[in-house]
Amino acid sequence: MASRCWRWWGWSARPRTRLPPAGSTPSFRHHFSTQEKTPQICVVGSGPAGFYTAQHLLKQHPQAHVDIYEKQPVPFGLVRFGVAPDHPEVKNVINTFTQTAHSGRCAFWGNVEVGRDVTVPELREAYHAVVLSYGAEDHRALEIPGEELPGVCSARAFVGWYNGLPENQELEPDLSCDTAVILGQGNVALDVARILLTPPEHLERTDITKAALGVLRQSRVKTVWLVGRRGPLQVAFTIKVPRPRKRLTELLLRTATEKPGPEEAARQASASRAWGLRFFRSPQQVLPSPDGRRAAGVRLAVTRLEGVDEATRAVPTGDMEDLPCGLVLSSIGYKSRPVDPSVPFDSKLGVIPNVEGRVMDVPGLYCSGWVKRGPTGVIATTMTDSFLTGQMLLQDLKAGLLPSGPRPGYAAIQALLSSRGVRPVSFSDWEKLDAEEVVRGQGTGKPREKLVDPQEMLRLLGH
Repeated sequence: MASRCWRWWGWSARPRTRLPPAGSTPSFRHHFSTQEKTPQICVVGSGPAGFYTAQHLLKQHPQAHVDIYEKQPVPFGLVRFGVAPDHPEVKNVINTFTQTAHSGRCAFWGNVEVGRDVTVPELREAYHAVVLSYGAEDHRALEIPGEELPGVCSARAFVGWYNGLPENQELEPDLSCDTAVILGQGNVALDVARILLTPPEHLERTDITKAALGVLRQSRVKTVWLVGRRGPLQVAFTIKVPRPRKRLTELLLRTATEKPGPEEAARQASASRAWGLRFFRSPQQVLPSPDGRRAAGVRLAVTRLEGVDEATRAVPTGDMEDLPCGLVLSSIGYKSRPVDPSVPFDSKLGVIPNVEGRVMDVPGLYCSGWVKRGPTGVIATTMTDSFLTGQMLLQDLKAGLLPSGPRPGYAAIQALLSSRGVRPVSFSDWEKLDAEEVVRGQGTGKPREKLVDPQEMLRLLGH
């Protein structure tokens, strides 16, 4: 079936608290005791979760100081490294984050990897509270035979490659085939399919990396299939257009099950590039080429749905089919990693065990974003989630559940980092790198040419 179209636990028994509607968040601004006048708070991660958590804390507590630590030399996390280059409007949230970073009570410290350069216990000694907001840095494995073959990679790595994430710059995807298969039907899968099929000249004015654009210019990929275990009612991508989801689902189902008429078939045959959705298919094996050296297809089990509502699941019918391709991209979800042995971590769910952001059995430690709830939702979802974590922290501060008395904050961490040869990157340092990227992009009409080598970034800063 196909369509071708363009396009858990708490420290103690606490009452559950819901985040009030927008505009009605209670203010804590005038209700803190004198011993809590200048709480030092640390946030680990500078993506949406980190910045939204910091924003809420700074707004709701007039004396709070927030330090944001980031392992990359540059800020903004998934907004910089995850949002598709042809969706610049989504990146406008960076303006809000920049305003937060410019606050006199907020500091950004990049090039600091928590868990390597400094430990969570050391942060907890230096701050009244620590919030872990470092996102989901890994991908879920397919766990099927052939996954290790050349020609198979995660959609997460592919997105990082074209968006300039330093750790993915050695990916070198082979786009010499005519068909690619993406296993998954979420927003990331759609982004990857669109980038693969968009004419390179339409990407020239975006912030896609120079190296990625060069590879895409040589791409021979003409067809992309997005494969999902379930049906059109269960697709994971977000529908944002103002048309009822039921109507869109009907169109998806009709185009996936009905054979096109002669005119439509001719149009499809003449199209230079196309993509399609394959429903009710579950990957069983990546098929090797005759010489066994690379991927040449995917073996799919045909499925059907059983159960209703939340209990609906895809079960195999016993039928199989092979889908030839030269590139396989796994897009079945992101996954968080444990950051420090001292922090509880549920490796099965890929999250830090928590209740409304309070980490299990570790008073003064909190989490927000994907490491808190799993890799679901959009930026607005993360905003609400992060505000709730910030609210819980402030409630605990007001109730006297956090350490009293002064804490040294960054002064103590700076001494540790200096003794270990780590040179943090400040927000003003980032603004110098930002200006350099903009200048480099001007010559080719791009909004910026991203720096992708951390060592080059540090050299430019004189570190």
